[in-house]
Amino acid sequence: MSDIEKSQYQEFFNEIINKINNARQTVITSINNEQIQLYFEIGKLIVSKQEKLGWGKSVIEKLSLDLKKKFDHSSGFSSRNLWDMRRFYAEYKDDQILRQLVAEIPWGHNLLIMNKIKSREEREYYLEATKKLGWSRAVLLNQIKADAYKFHKQLPKQTNFPNSLPEHLAEQANETMKSVYTLDFLGITKPVLERELENRLIQKVKNLIMELGYGFCFIGNQFKLKLQDKEYYIDLLFYHRILKCLVAIELKTVEFEPEFAGKMNFYLELLDEQQKQNEDNPSIGIILCPEKDHLVVEYALRTQNKPIGVAEYRLTKELPESLKGKLPTAKELEEKIKDELIE
Repeated sequence: MSDIEKSQYQEFFNEIINKINNARQTVITSINNEQIQLYFEIGKLIVSKQEKLGWGKSVIEKLSLDLKKKFDHSSGFSSRNLWDMRRFYAEYKDDQILRQLVAEIPWGHNLLIMNKIKSREEREYYLEATKKLGWSRAVLLNQIKADAYKFHKQLPKQTNFPNSLPEHLAEQANETMKSVYTLDFLGITKPVLERELENRLIQKVKNLIMELGYGFCFIGNQFKLKLQDKEYYIDLLFYHRILKCLVAIELKTVEFEPEFAGKMNFYLELLDEQQKQNEDNPSIGIILCPEKDHLVVEYALRTQNKPIGVAEYRLTKELPESLKGKLPTAKELEEKIKDELIE
């Protein structure tokens, strides 16, 4: 084949692969929907017969034994799972919105949400997020432990995505970004220098990706960009499979300052010019700070033409008693950093 033919064939081959992957996903989704509907109906029958005929708990044990004999000892019909089906029906039978959502995520995810979350609004949030972002069960559990819903409600996300991205991409990017990133899995309970924080993030990059959400592919840290004879370094660089774009992350150990946005805008300009592929969407920047003034962030992002989000991170959810009231302020920390650099 000539170079042109090779290029055309590769494009053709990629289209076929996409078709196959899409078909597989459609089949998986269809099977999942059928399974959830089946479990809902089984739960409904159990409740109906128990109420109508006065059957007690023993009927579920008997049903489990008989079903496993019939279907080759399938674990899906354990007594525990049958009880879960009964509860599943009872929990969602009167809520059409949640019934539609539960059908779109796997049974294991549903059990996790049903067991861990009691609030109706909170359940809707985790069901929606799991569906949209494709969270694995491990990621979902991590988000629940990190109180993602609480921070979703209390802390609005601050980005300029609506002004710097097409509408459909802006919505996806906003869903992907969080208002607060919980980094307590790093085992840090005191302020640290940016490089130390970054090093710990790199050491546990899998955990970081779980915290960021589904779709982030790690490219590298201190990613080098060049402009003429000068070099610049991005703290962390990812590629997002769903958004189909590069995502640059800058880590700060002090309160957000307006110049952080300008620096990130510059980095994104270089990324789009030097690293972005033709089929990629515009690169996105996320600035992680321990603190931010919402008004300062709003004004700083107004003047930037690249899509940038600013989020807070928490090093630990609960401080040890020995540290309470003893951590320095952002200003004191900044002074400490300066002293360390001078020494």
